[in-house]
Amino acid sequence: MTKPAVKPVARCVVERYAETELPTTHGALRVLVYRLGSRGEEALAVTAGSLSATGPVFTRVHSECFTGEVLGSLKCDCREQLELALSEIAERQTGVLVYLRQEGRGIGLGNKIRAYALQAEGADTVEANHRLGFGTDLREFDAAAAVLHDLGVKSVELHTNNPEKMEALTGQGIEVVRRIPAHGGVNAHNREYLETKNRLLGHDLGALLRGRLQ
Repeated sequence: MTKPAVKPVARCVVERYAETELPTTHGALRVLVYRLGSRGEEALAVTAGSLSATGPVFTRVHSECFTGEVLGSLKCDCREQLELALSEIAERQTGVLVYLRQEGRGIGLGNKIRAYALQAEGADTVEANHRLGFGTDLREFDAAAAVLHDLGVKSVELHTNNPEKMEALTGQGIEVVRRIPAHGGVNAHNREYLETKNRLLGHDLGALLRGRLQ
C-alpha cells in the first residue's frame, strides 16, 4: 500500500523561555522549554553535550504518550523508544530529544482513550481514529525543526521509524544524514498496533516484528 503523503507544514516561531540542568537516571541533562508561537502550546528540548559540532547530531523527535510513559501501558512502544533515545544520548554524551505535546498522534488524551475502546472492539489504530472523525495522523513537526534551528542544529542522525518525520525535518531545512531505527519491544498487546503502523503508515518495523514476543 502506498504510504500517506506528508501533509504540508507551516513554519513555526518558537520562544525559548525556561531552561535548567536536571539530574536524571541518564545523567545530567539540559532541559529547555519553548512556547510555540500563538498556539498556546509548549515543547521541550532535552540535550547533552555540545550541539555545535560540525557533524550530525543524534536527535529524536518524540510525541508525548501519557499512557505509555506514565501508566506503563503495553499497547504501544513509546516509553521504550523514549528510554532508548535518552540512553543513546547518555552513551554518546551528546544529542537532543525534542518532546512534543501531541498525544495520540495529535487527537489528545481523551480521544486516544476513546480510540483504545474502539480498538478493543476490533478496530485497528488507524480505523479507530477515522471512526472518531480524525485523520490518520494530525501531528506536525515544524515546531521540532524550529527548536533544532534555535539550538543551532543543522544536520541530524534521526532516531525514528517514521519516514514522515524525516521528510518533515528535511522540508524545514534540517539535513537528515541517516536514520537510526527506534525499535522498542513487541508484546502480545502491541503487536497488532505495530503491524498496522508498518503496513499502513510505512514505519520501518519489519525487523522488529520478525523478532520474538517479549
